[in-house]
Amino acid sequence: MIFPAFSRAYKPVFASLMVLLTSGCASYYSHFAMFPAENSSGEPRHARISWQSAEYPGWWFAADKATSVKLETQCSDRVWRLRDGDDAGGCGTGIRACGESGKDLVAGTGQPANSSTRCMAINPSDPRARIAELDGKLELLVSCTPAVVEKVQGDDAVNLDYLRASSVPYTVYVRKAPRGSMRARLPEFDESVCDAE
Repeated sequence: MIFPAFSRAYKPVFASLMVLLTSGCASYYSHFAMFPAENSSGEPRHARISWQSAEYPGWWFAADKATSVKLETQCSDRVWRLRDGDDAGGCGTGIRACGESGKDLVAGTGQPANSSTRCMAINPSDPRARIAELDGKLELLVSCTPAVVEKVQGDDAVNLDYLRASSVPYTVYVRKAPRGSMRARLPEFDESVCDAE
């Protein structure tokens, strides 16, 4: 008879503890940047990077977490996802995105890229770089170029071009805002540029 009463009395306490453990007192943020550049065809475009993070206080047992970094180029349907750790594939260390056979070429040599080719990297000089540790400034290295910049699907032409490769990393300044706030809205591409071409 004691145990059921004990269980009922402490059920709200256990429920509160479970909420605390699952939420972990995290603060959630959106990170993004839009910057001008050229695509591989030499056309002026804007590129946009974005990701989400969960940051925990120093006393909490869990480490900060982050989604993959999404890289988009204006007027293009090709979307890159840069990841870290074991989820990033076997094309190196740090924050990276691997090439895809038939879609990418190694810039400079023109050789076909594949899943062992590092085509994109953030803070490429740091093999231990992690997305959750990125701050307001990062370096983005693009080492590949598209094998085909456009393909036809039915009656439509699909653009697969992306940010022009460069031996010198792009310097990108990133904004950070609480997730769900007005300041966290991603900047939008001007699609009229694409329609005009």
